[in-house]
Amino acid sequence: MKVVSYLDVEARPVEAKGAIDVTKRVLISEDDGAKNFRMRCFEVGPGGATPYHQHPWEHEAFILEGEGACVDQGKAERPVGPGDAVFVPPNEWHSFVNKSESTLRFLCLIPSQEV
Repeated sequence: MKVVSYLDVEARPVEAKGAIDVTKRVLISEDDGAKNFRMRCFEVGPGGATPYHQHPWEHEAFILEGEGACVDQGKAERPVGPGDAVFVPPNEWHSFVNKSESTLRFLCLIPSQEV
């Protein structure tokens, strides 16, 4: 079993094209023996955004803090805030945008074998 505070995991900048003020902490991965899922914590600064992108795997997100929007395949913005759960199907274009004055923080879970 692994128990860790997310604050004890290094926050690394997301360097992908289109990322604006985004860091990622890999909380649980294959390195921990997790064979099926990877858990990451993303932090998006005020006015920041994850890249508008797609990939062949689904993922789930849970908003912990901040106010923002999920941009979907039609580029429509759907508001999100603490307690909201988001499902992104495989191959759907998407992005998370911070619309608040504080950090938008969310957990993101993906299949391990896809990354």
